[in-house]
Amino acid sequence: MNRDDMLHRIESERYQWDLVIIGGGATGLGVAIDAASRGYATLLLEQSDFAQGTSSRSTKLVHGGVRYLQQGNVSLVLEALKERGLLRRNAPHLVHNLAFVVPNYDWWEGPFYGVGLRLYDLLAGKHGFGPSKNISLEKTLYYIPTIETEGLRGGVIYYDGQFDDARLAVNMAQTAADQGAAVLNYMAVTGLTKSGDFTRGVLAVDRESGREYEIKARAVVNATGVFADQIRRMDTPEAPPMIAPSQGVHIVLDRSFLPGKGAIMVPHTQDGRVLFATPWHDRVIVGTTDTPVKETPLEPLPLEEELDFLLTHAAQYLTKDPTPADVLSMFAGLRPLVSMGKEENSAAISRDHTIHISASGLVTITGGKWTTYRKMAEDTVDQAAVVAQLDERPCATQDLNIHGYHRNAKQFGDLAVYGSDAMAIRAINRSDPACAEKLHLRLTPTVGEVVWAVRHEMARTVEDFLSRRTRSLLLDARASIEMAPRVAEVMAGELGHDMDWQQAQVAAYTELARKYLMVP
Repeated sequence: MNRDDMLHRIESERYQWDLVIIGGGATGLGVAIDAASRGYATLLLEQSDFAQGTSSRSTKLVHGGVRYLQQGNVSLVLEALKERGLLRRNAPHLVHNLAFVVPNYDWWEGPFYGVGLRLYDLLAGKHGFGPSKNISLEKTLYYIPTIETEGLRGGVIYYDGQFDDARLAVNMAQTAADQGAAVLNYMAVTGLTKSGDFTRGVLAVDRESGREYEIKARAVVNATGVFADQIRRMDTPEAPPMIAPSQGVHIVLDRSFLPGKGAIMVPHTQDGRVLFATPWHDRVIVGTTDTPVKETPLEPLPLEEELDFLLTHAAQYLTKDPTPADVLSMFAGLRPLVSMGKEENSAAISRDHTIHISASGLVTITGGKWTTYRKMAEDTVDQAAVVAQLDERPCATQDLNIHGYHRNAKQFGDLAVYGSDAMAIRAINRSDPACAEKLHLRLTPTVGEVVWAVRHEMARTVEDFLSRRTRSLLLDARASIEMAPRVAEVMAGELGHDMDWQQAQVAAYTELARKYLMVP
């Protein structure tokens, strides 16, 4: 997957694309995979980097949604549980089982949550990840040895999925390219073009070169998440808003705060959300909040009250109370919730996806969740194909392996998240002793991974590598700042940039990463 090759395609192939997709997050990438695998001529354009927004800022869970079951949204839970199973089957190098324990402190919690989670298992059917059951106090401490023991009676254990969201997004971009799609990051859509009353293409600008493009399409799909209303207003300036954005915040702690084999799930907090404390890449993620917001910046910032909420709740359930100095990184993401205008709080807004087709034929897909991206894409392409008057072709993604597919990727150690690409990275590391060099003592990435990311994963900036090709920014923001100069040096060599570029990249990244530090 090479950006210059992708640019060459839109410059040399001057025909009309079947579908142009705006947005390179989970939803847009899923649509690109689905459309390309059906044989439609597909182009995806992303204004920044793949998954730079919401899709790299999740709780890192592939789940059916226990809370949606509490809300009575059985259809969404059924759909999500099925998609959870398909995702584990199609991307086993990135999706795996994780044991969750609901700690019981009141007499009624064991039977109440036990019954609910057995229903969760029943709904999962053949796509189940493991049976739930009530467990003793001793077994609860085995799974989560640092749980607060005062008043603890036992727990309920159940199984859900965990994944690396940004790594999956990168592999999805590669999958779309493998299926014949052209995918471009740092290509901003600045307008829509029309033929008569119908949307028939986009205007776009390459943010690297400044070159402008007019691109023709039989149909345009707006898959821009929290930015969906901005694209809709390019089509219809007076379009009423669909999106009611909600902010979710997470903090990352050292693994010593949760050293056992399981994760903690608190079913109901004071803001109505489920709270998780989960092990991830030898760290612990605590989240998430649910705060309605009005603005939708590309880099949302945690609010002080959200951070206080997470630290306070973590202290309630962990024997070791985290302080701001213990937070290795903090991050915020915006959920593109679809509002009907009647909800009192964002936790009550449905997580179902919505497809809207404007009078001009602009297809907007929004809402939904990471777990259900494949079904969202299937529904979207079904509708977009009708708008574009394309030949009807069946969806082919239920059994389509995601790029990097490998059933036993754990054998690759620190490179397991690359799946089948791990051997190629090992070859780069062996080819030059400098490539095998670790970039930081507290993190695992090597120089060779920078080379790989530039050559094969379209990494264009230091942030692309440290935030999304690897997860260094989230795992240890301070260490990632210290890695930035070496990463810039290696990328400059691969991309042909000078020292001025390196210095600008390090300065920009340092400014960004400091916002992920709770204590400067």
